[in-house]
Order: sequence, then C-alpha cells, then structure tokens
Amino acid sequence: MGFPAQRPRRLRSTPALRRMVAETEVRPRQLILPMFVREGATDPVPISSMPGVVQHTRDSLRKAATEAVAAGVGGIMLFGVPEHHDATGSGAVDPDGILNVALRDVRAEVGDDAVVMGDLCLDEFTDHGHCGVLDADGRVDNDATLEVYARMGVEQARAGAHMVGPSGMMDGQVGVIREALDEAGFADTGILAYTAKYASAFYGPFREAVNSQLRGDRKTYQQDGANAREALRELALDLDEGADMVMVKPALAYLDVLSRVADVADVPVAAYQISGEYAMIEAAAAQGWLERERTILETLTSIRRAGADVVLTYWASEVAGMIDR
Repeated sequence: MGFPAQRPRRLRSTPALRRMVAETEVRPRQLILPMFVREGATDPVPISSMPGVVQHTRDSLRKAATEAVAAGVGGIMLFGVPEHHDATGSGAVDPDGILNVALRDVRAEVGDDAVVMGDLCLDEFTDHGHCGVLDADGRVDNDATLEVYARMGVEQARAGAHMVGPSGMMDGQVGVIREALDEAGFADTGILAYTAKYASAFYGPFREAVNSQLRGDRKTYQQDGANAREALRELALDLDEGADMVMVKPALAYLDVLSRVADVADVPVAAYQISGEYAMIEAAAAQGWLERERTILETLTSIRRAGADVVLTYWASEVAGMIDR
C-alpha cells in the first residue's frame, strides 16, 4: 500500500509549525474599534444587546481610546449619540455637536498614534432615523442629503478626523465629500467609503447603541442582500469619485462579496464585524455553547482571509491584548 510523499498533516503537528506556516494573520494594527459617545452622559451607559460595549461619556471615551492605542489598535471609529434629534440632523454639522466634540477629544488624546475616524451619516441625528433628509413624500432625498454630508465631512475634518466614513449609501456621496474637503483645505483627510452596505437584519443591537429613532427600513438605499455584482458597480463608482479605502458591511454574512471586492479594488479594503455578529457570539458564549476567545479569533481570521486589510470590530482592544503585534 503506497502513501503520498507529501503529507499536509506534518505541518499541523505542533503549535510552532502551525504558526510558522499560517497563511493569514490578525494583527492589532489591522483592527479598528467602533466607539459610541453619548451627549450629557455622566457615567458610561451599558448597551444591553452588546455585553461589554457602552455609550461612553466624554471622559470614559478618552480613557478607552488611550487604552486601545496602547494595545496597538490601528484606528478608532466614532459614533455620536445626541440628546436631541430633528428632521435634518442638525447636530451632525454643529461644531459643538457630540460627534464633533468627541472627535476633537480623541484626536487631542491620541494625536497621530492611531487613525481617528468619524461616522459620516445622519441616522444618529435625525428624528426619523433615516440616513438622510426626507422630501415631502417621506422619501430620502439623495441630493439634499449630499449637501448636508458635504458640510458634515468638513466639520469632522476640522474636529481632527484623519478619515471620514460616509455610510449612508447615497449616490455620489464620496465625490461630493471629496470636493468639499478639498475646497475647505482638507485635501489630506481621507475617505473610508461604505461601498457595499447591505440592508441587514444584523443591525438590531446597533439601533440600541445609537438610540435610533428609525421607523420603517432602509431598503430603498442600502443594498439588497441577494445581490453581489451590484457591489462591484458601487465599488467602481466610489473609486472613480476618490475613495481612499472601501468597506463591506456586514462582514460574516457577506464574505463572498468581500472577496470579490478585494480581488479588484486597488485601495485598502475594510470590513465591519457588526453589532449583530458581536451579539450572537457573546450570547452563545454566555450559554457555554461556544468557546468565546476561539470563536472571536476564528471569525476575525475568516474576515481577513476573505480579503479585508482592516476590520472594524467591537473586540478590537480585547483582541489586541490576546495577540502579538
């Protein structure tokens, strides 16, 4: 009975061998930590559907940002939770609005030691919860929304954001924001385009995290989960408009889309391991059904293996402490 000369199992026999031949790594510098900051909060507010994640006060945000950078995390993405909402999301363009204040706080705290990013979308600030302003018929007005996005991008840049992350899925958003940033003297401020953002059921916990006012859904502007080729059309548009990085969101349910985007993009590719993915793993681990740390690392490795250069994950600081830099 003959045996093949090559036996792949030989390379799996010890931890040292497995480490040596590993094809995919997760490094702290490749992780971006999403963080929420709540206007008027005097203590961090736990998010019940995301155990371990909180709505920060300004003070706790600065402290957590410093700890994340010390752990080696590559970037921080900030989301604001305002006390007041209105139809146009005016808090998003207010220099003293919670998100812009938080960007200034974090940039002052960490400087250039990590990439400071702001979520550029209106859903946290509007009283209807949609990602843009509405027309007389209650539909999201694409072009009117772009005017607000342009102002929002400039305010975030003034507040110290190294990059802005337009996530509203409005047609032409990257080009309008790029033009506004350049005209305002912020040519070095980058754009992380949410290129393929799907209308997903996995956003549920995030709605709690930002105190969402949403009524209805966002299916008319976020992508249909049945479509993959459409993501490549969005990618081509974003790249043509000047995106510096592109992103697929959610991550785990769309690894095939992530792989397709990574195969053709000539800029760095990000993926967002979103709130529902986080909540599922935390809930299963709490029941003893999954080994928590192994599951976290396995999912992050799968996202990297599919082609993500960087990953947004609520476990960024924790994972950075688990692994070597």
